Amino acid sequence: MDWLSPYLLTAAIAWVVAQGLKYLIDAVVLRRLPTARQLYFSGGMPSAHSALVVSLLVVVGYYNGLGSAVFAIMTAVAAITMYDAVMVRRSSGEQGASLTALIKEQKSAVRLPRVAKGHTPLEVLAGSLVGSSVATIVIFVVK
Repeated sequence: MDWLSPYLLTAAIAWVVAQGLKYLIDAVVLRRLPTARQLYFSGGMPSAHSALVVSLLVVVGYYNGLGSAVFAIMTAVAAITMYDAVMVRRSSGEQGASLTALIKEQKSAVRLPRVAKGHTPLEVLAGSLVGSSVATIVIFVVK
């Protein structure tokens, strides 16, 4: 399978698995099937962003070595992505929800903003576990 990039394959599978799990978890919690939009929306359990970057981190570490420059770069990208999901995007999502409530309360003509949800630390951890699991499976299957 020389034509198949383990990097792209792992990233794609990790994202699909995380988004699929998010859909299934919402179906169990809501006790009904969520809308198809849930398959690509951000936020929720597990974090697909974390799954994707951690899966790439693991594959890069395996194929390029833990001492490689690309592993160091991927570590920084993963750390920034996960920090952003918990701190920045979560905070802006909470602010967006508050702003939406205020606009509704005031019966303002201002158009409601789209509120992008961030993640809790548990959602990021779960996404990281999904990503590392997918990467481990891909590494041993693609060999």
